[in-house]
Amino acid sequence: MTASHLSPMNRRTLTKGLTALSIAMALGAGVALPASAGTDKTSGVVYVESNAASDNAILAYRRSPQGDLTPLPGSPFATGGKGVFDLSLDLGPFDSDQLITTNADKTLLFAVNAGSNTIAVFRIHADGSLAAVAGSPFPSGGINPVSVGVARDTLVVVNKAMDPRQSATSLPNYTSFHFAPDGRIDPVPLSTVTVGPTNSPSQALISANQRLVFGADFFGGLLQSFQIGQTGSLAQNAPQALPATAFEGSPAPRLPLGLTAHPNRPVVYVGLVTVNKIAVYSHDNFGVLSFVRTVDDSGSAPCWLRTNADGSRLYVSNTGDSSITVYDTTDPLAPKEIQKLTLKGEGSPFQIEFDPRGNYLYVVNQRAIASTPIGQGNTLHTLRVNANGHLTEPGSPTVLDLPLGTRPQGLATF
Repeated sequence: MTASHLSPMNRRTLTKGLTALSIAMALGAGVALPASAGTDKTSGVVYVESNAASDNAILAYRRSPQGDLTPLPGSPFATGGKGVFDLSLDLGPFDSDQLITTNADKTLLFAVNAGSNTIAVFRIHADGSLAAVAGSPFPSGGINPVSVGVARDTLVVVNKAMDPRQSATSLPNYTSFHFAPDGRIDPVPLSTVTVGPTNSPSQALISANQRLVFGADFFGGLLQSFQIGQTGSLAQNAPQALPATAFEGSPAPRLPLGLTAHPNRPVVYVGLVTVNKIAVYSHDNFGVLSFVRTVDDSGSAPCWLRTNADGSRLYVSNTGDSSITVYDTTDPLAPKEIQKLTLKGEGSPFQIEFDPRGNYLYVVNQRAIASTPIGQGNTLHTLRVNANGHLTEPGSPTVLDLPLGTRPQGLATF
């Protein structure tokens, strides 16, 4: 069976065969390392999508100057749609990034309703609270939206078409919308690019110059890239298969998952989840990718990635062994691992995101495998970013009180 024809499979089965694999950049949304993280006195808000199947919502937490999280008044904020319920712990439906994101000015927040095929849009108030904009939620342009990326006034949406409770009446796609200052979104004509029925696209990563989109077709084993036109239209480059040399000697399926872009160099990093490696690519002005090398990840199942604002550090969420690895990317084309931090508590780490100052890295955990005790696993970690880029976890993770079968997804900060 080739990667391009890989059908969805039971999570437990693949985990056993691929070194405890529990699968699940986004825009390089980090901020430069603080000169002295220990003196930071700021606070902020962290947003997590509940992904609840009956009444999806955004959970909002106020961060104190000491890093403690408390629910923001008014939270949770209803999205007006549905999430995806975990029926069988299968791979695919939960393997995505950027399920929520903000515009550059932090005035609007966009969130997927993966189980009802809409995009919720909120106005962000000065205190971090949210108010749905008029007309929200809006049709996503496909089935099972799982990722949103913002490039100026263009919103790029990935529709995965893998919700097990929906019949896929259309192919997975990448599609774009124009959004107005008030948050209303309208489809860009002729902007939808479809992919294969089992490709499982996972992310709409926007380049630092906001002119390109990169994506990973997870089960398709392909990397996608697009140019964003002046009107927001998408011009697709030829999809690229992962290089055979990256999997030399391994029978593992060739599955790419998380992506992140260097903030000031034409470089993209890709998680090769089945072989515990990070692939490094350069790209030209049109977004055409060129493979450079892979580097080993001491964690298991590297899935989601972020860089800090100056591009000197790369952070990777390892779902298979509940860890975060840190790389020195002073040379962007030759990352060097400098730390592996094992997270506290139960659950599998999924998406990661920095606070706006880069002093904290947040990690959302899911109860993603059956061996995680019932009632545990859905948590939000607060990691301190030290001046050298290393991480510490000074406190216990925040428990996300959600119904059984709910798997929270996505992170954004304010």
